[in-house]
Amino acid sequence: MMVSIFIGTSLDGFIARPNGDLDFLPPGGGEPHGYDEFVASVDAIVIGRKTFETVLTLKPWPYGDKRVVVLSSRPVDLSAAGAGVVEHMAGPPAQIVSQLAASGAHNLYVDGGITIQGFLRAGLVQRLIITRVPVLIGDGIPLFGALPRDIRLRHVATRQYPSGLVSSEYHVAA
Repeated sequence: MMVSIFIGTSLDGFIARPNGDLDFLPPGGGEPHGYDEFVASVDAIVIGRKTFETVLTLKPWPYGDKRVVVLSSRPVDLSAAGAGVVEHMAGPPAQIVSQLAASGAHNLYVDGGITIQGFLRAGLVQRLIITRVPVLIGDGIPLFGALPRDIRLRHVATRQYPSGLVSSEYHVAA
């Protein structure tokens, strides 16, 4: 199972403002920087409840008919996703990966701060693609939280875009 992260951050490492606002990100995601191709390559998108609630404010539903798994220990109203293919799961990251693998998924996209941090702490992430937006917001929700150990990364590639976006891909070193 390949578990990947594709996320945008401010240059100072925040994925959202303290209130969850994403207004510092370029409108519409900015210029093409590999996101559409990345999403096309995954079998399922795994997000936390807070990220799901944020995604619901985006119109139209951004994931098309891609399978989306919302992680939450509480019930989640999935009907708001409209025609999206959305399901609810609960449990530790290893259990989620096992369940998704058993259902035929091979490539997962994990998104959302707490969810990303949990999958990293569990040692389940193999690839990170981090796009830095040329803005400092000073405070917010950090991409990375406390880790039980260092996670060594191998740099794969860095691409820069005319708007100032800089996207770097890393693989978790064995």
